[in-house]
Order: sequence, then C-alpha cells, then structure tokens
Amino acid sequence: MKKYLLIVCALLSLQGFAQDKPYSFSLQQAISFAIDSSYATINSRKEISKVLKRKWEATAMGLPQIAANFSYQNNLSQQVSLLPAAAFDNTTSIINTVEEFFDIQATGTPVAPQGYIPVVFGTKQNLGATASLTQLIFDGSYLFALEGVKSLLSFNENLNEKTNLEVRKQVIEAYTNVLVADAFIAITKNNITNLEKNLFEASKVYENGLIEQQSVQQLEITLLDEKTQLSNAQRTLNISKQLLNLTLGISVDRTVILTNTLEGLTTDNISLALLDTTLKIEKNLDYKLAENLTNQRNIELKIEQSKGMPTLNGFINYGASGFGNQFDFFSPNQDWYQSAAFGINLNVPVFSSGLRNARNQQAKISLEQAEIDFKQTIERVKLDYKRAKSNYQYSIERFQNTEKNLELAKSIEYKSQVKFKEGLATSFDLRQAQSQLFNTQQQHLSAMVEIINAKAEMETVLNTPNLRMSIQDIKNKY
Repeated sequence: MKKYLLIVCALLSLQGFAQDKPYSFSLQQAISFAIDSSYATINSRKEISKVLKRKWEATAMGLPQIAANFSYQNNLSQQVSLLPAAAFDNTTSIINTVEEFFDIQATGTPVAPQGYIPVVFGTKQNLGATASLTQLIFDGSYLFALEGVKSLLSFNENLNEKTNLEVRKQVIEAYTNVLVADAFIAITKNNITNLEKNLFEASKVYENGLIEQQSVQQLEITLLDEKTQLSNAQRTLNISKQLLNLTLGISVDRTVILTNTLEGLTTDNISLALLDTTLKIEKNLDYKLAENLTNQRNIELKIEQSKGMPTLNGFINYGASGFGNQFDFFSPNQDWYQSAAFGINLNVPVFSSGLRNARNQQAKISLEQAEIDFKQTIERVKLDYKRAKSNYQYSIERFQNTEKNLELAKSIEYKSQVKFKEGLATSFDLRQAQSQLFNTQQQHLSAMVEIINAKAEMETVLNTPNLRMSIQDIKNKY
C-alpha cells in the first residue's frame, strides 16, 4: 500500500510539474503557437467551419426531403350532426333513431328539433400515419444561393488569413515589448549602480569640504528619478508578459521564456531589399475582402431578381389510417385504409404590388455602395503601402542615428564625470549629461522597437508571410 501511495504521489507531482513547466519561444515559434492557439484565430477557424455547414445546408435544400407525420385522436365527446328525417326511406331506422332520442331526453340532453334526426359520423378513436417526399425541380434563387455560400466561404477564408496576419503583428509587438521592458530594466539598474557610485564619491568629497552640498543633492535627484523609472519598468514588464500570454492564447499566469534578444531581432528586421518590393494589390487582404463583399452584393441582386421566376416542386405522399371505438389498433383484425398521391406544384409570381421591384432596387443600391467601397479600398491600400514603406525607411534611419547619438551621449557623460571629479564641471552639468544619456538610451530602445513593428506592418500590407490555412486543415481541426 505504501508503494502504491508513493507511486500515486510521484505521478501527481510529475503532472503538476508538467502543468507548471514554462513555455520557451523564439519569436517565430511564438507566432506559430499563436496562429494555432490564440483566441482570435480559433474563433476565425470556427467561423469557416460554420460556413462549411451552411454550405451543406444550402445544398440540401435542393435535395429530396422526406417527412413523416403520426396522429392519434380520441373523441371524448363526438360531434352530432342533424339530418332531415325525410332523407331516410327506412321507417324502422327512423323509429329506432327516435327511440334512442327518447333515451337521451331522459338523461337531460337536448332533443333535436322536429323533423331532424341526430347522427354521429366517424369513430371515437382514429390513428393515422403519413409520409411525404418533396423534391425541388426548379428554383432560380437556389442556384444563386449556392453561389452566394461559396462567395461567403471565400470571404471567411480571406478573413481568417487577415486574422492570422493581425495576430502575427500583435505577437511581434507584444514579444518586442517584453524584450524592451527587460532591456530597459537592465539599463536602468546599470545607471543606478553608476549613480550610487557617483553619489558615494561626491558625498566623500563633500565631507572633505571640497564641493558644495548642492552638488550632492543634484546627484540624489537623478538617482531618485532613476529608481522611480525602475519601479515603473518592473510593473510594465509584468503587464507586458501577461499581454503576450493573452495574445498567445495561454493563461496570463504561465511563465514564458523568450529566447530572442532585442538586438538580434533588430538586426534581423533591417531589410533594405524590402523597401524595393513592389505592391501587388491583388494579394492585399483588404483588397480581397472588398472584392468578396462586392461579389456577395452582386449575387444578392441576382437572388432578388430570380424571385420573379416560377418555382417547380414535385411531391409523393403515402398514408394509412385506422378507425375504431376502442384502442385496438395493433390487433391483427384492425383494418387500415391506405392513400397515396403524386403531383407537382408550380408557383408563378404574377403581381406583388411593387414589392419585388423595391427589393431589387435595394439590392442594386447595395451593390453600387460595395463597388464604391471597393474603389476606396484600392486607393487606401496604395496609401497604406506608401505610409508603411515611409515609416519603415524612417525607422531604419532613426535607429542608425540613435546608435551614433548613444555613443556621443556616453562620451559626453563620461567626460562630464571626469570634469566633475576634477572640479571643472558643476553637478548640474553632470546631471544634464546623465539625463541626456538616459533619454538617448530610451530613444535607442524605442528605435529598435520601431524597426521591428514597422517591418511587420509593411509585411502585413504586402501580405508577404504565407499564413493561409487550407480548408482541409481546418476540417481536420474541427
């Protein structure tokens, strides 16, 4: 028993360890993981799966339809009909009927008026079953409806690809933000270490009466500012990590280890060849979606126009009914009365008081609106490409400038420290040089982020990464 308990405890411990095991991602691994597991992409694929079911729904409307109906009726009090007595030639039948009515009168039931005989038709209990088969033979709107579902499926395929691109861009941004926050913390900690060293040395010099107290206070202000920046950066890092987890589609409490470095990603994302890429507008997903929408509006117009055409349906009905005053329908002596029918229904629209024309005009206006939106989308995509290209080129130039500025700021800050120690510069001059260095460090980090995000934006406009999933892959998942 002790051995079994130890084994169970070990398995539970291993299971808990497996659940708490941290994820480890490079940027590309994080993108692949998010495209497969993020909330947005999962819902997008489910939407395609739903449209596939809708496609079959539309197809099935033109296939044979079979329906069955079962009915049971128990006439607790059967309805009485009055027939003229003159309609009966058999006097005996009339006398018997009148005698029955005298019995009814004795019970208090109303008596039929003079010259009429009460008659009950049918039996007290009835059981029936019918089956019908219907088949659509011709309906113009049916064919266009099938075309419309195919267009809707194409729309959702393109929308899924766009969702994948957007998730890719979000992962790149979130991943980079974590690296930036981490790098900023490392830089700030290094700055604080240097400031504490400067403050310690300045305090000793002040104690010897070689500098004024104001010089020490200036360094204390700078140190406090950096410590405040560090506290804020640590909070920002935690939020950035949780945002990355949310984008990936995992619990915000799980640990994720990033294997890429900010410097490495920046170098990998500097691509001058990308600036020479020509826009192929038909590959842009906004263009594809606008084109899909225009096609759908065109199909909707055809559907409305086809509603003025005749529709033809065929049917076959078969039924059986049983009657009796007692519930003995499953008796071998029960008689069943069968019925069957075959026919076609032709429905010809003749006059709708302008209803169909009003709907046709609405569909036509919707198509014209979609065509206008399509033209606007073409111009907007061209502008988006030019803007993305300009931003990417600017981000490369800015990064190169901040690299040079960072070296200059380090040199200026170092020289200011030397002058301050030799009494050739004031603490205000040193603080100004240090603030300039710290700002340049932040600008350099910002420039690296800008390069990575600007390239992702340009790739999104160009639809460069192939993130389209096949319908078969989506069917295999769902």
